Amino acid sequence: MRVSSSLRAGLVALTAIAGATLSSTAYADSGTVRISVIKGGWFIGASGGSGTLTFKGRRYPLSIGGLSAGLVFGASQTDLVGRVNNIRRPSDVAGVYGAAGAGIAAGAGVRFITLRNEKGAVLALEGRQVGLMANADLSGLAIGLK
Repeated sequence: MRVSSSLRAGLVALTAIAGATLSSTAYADSGTVRISVIKGGWFIGASGGSGTLTFKGRRYPLSIGGLSAGLVFGASQTDLVGRVNNIRRPSDVAGVYGAAGAGIAAGAGVRFITLRNEKGAVLALEGRQVGLMANADLSGLAIGLK
């Protein structure tokens, strides 16, 4: 009987831990994001723009700003659309997203990017980049709800 009650207690504890883990993931939701960012720089770059989060049928305006350090030359405008995953409320999108990247845009080009913030929100975006830009840099992008 001692072994079976210890085993039973262990199984109950394991089930509780698994349930808590699954329930926190199960409540996470997703939405769509559309953003437009203008970036320019000479060694140090800056970016700014705006966008919209659509979450559970409602639209939320976004503000976007950021800095880049490394090799940054030129200016470009990027229009991106995609999904944001692992959010529970609109404010989960707000935060700082970091990325390391390199690229060259002359005229029009295609851009794909996946970013994650400190709250666990994951942006998977794609779109068009227009301008003349060469970069090999570390970037930080801050997204806020207006």
